[in-house]
Amino acid sequence: MFRHWKTDIQAVLDRDPAARSALEVILCYPSFRAVRRHRLAHWLWTHDMKLLARIVSQRTRRKTGIEIHPGAEIGEGLFIDHGMGVIIGETAQIGNNVTLYQGVTLGGTGKDTGKRHPTICDNVVIGSGAKVLGPFTVGEGSKIGAGSIVLKEVPPNCTVVGNPGRVVRRDDKRVEIDLDQVNLPDPVKERILALTARVAGLERSLSCATCEKNKSCPNRNQKEEVYADEDL
Repeated sequence: MFRHWKTDIQAVLDRDPAARSALEVILCYPSFRAVRRHRLAHWLWTHDMKLLARIVSQRTRRKTGIEIHPGAEIGEGLFIDHGMGVIIGETAQIGNNVTLYQGVTLGGTGKDTGKRHPTICDNVVIGSGAKVLGPFTVGEGSKIGAGSIVLKEVPPNCTVVGNPGRVVRRDDKRVEIDLDQVNLPDPVKERILALTARVAGLERSLSCATCEKNKSCPNRNQKEEVYADEDL
């Protein structure tokens, strides 16, 4: 349990510019406390003291607002920023140097048995309010945008946004962990632009239809561009 302290403290110092010292992390960061207490609960769980493990995890939930089932497997360097409302399910597996923001759920869909929760590989960042639901893998180095709902496997080094979540960026080259959640592609904006273009094309077609015999029609010789539904 104690051998993880150094990496867990360093993870906070590296990824939160507000953290000034190791002592501040130990005394003031509920996420560090939640992860530290989870390691105790997980040890109790794996040594067949499951009721005591659940007691520890529920006390941690009341004190920190972070609920981690004692059966979940967590690697080194997990950083839960702010942390309130984070839920990690029993069969979830989290690799090294993972970052979770407030309101993240690593849960199940209620339709699976056995392995019910996701596996999060190394260096993954999951934005605030995102829900990752089901027994699939989020590949190494991927980012999940705030508020996304992810229901299927995510390849390595991808960016996923939206509801349901979809891959909007993929880079075959390994990249360093990136905490930027502002400059993500906007799928809603893309759809609105496509709809706007289609409406403009339909308006031109309607205009030409009403003045088909008018040689002065400005759109007479223009090639109409009408966007098919599948392009939206």
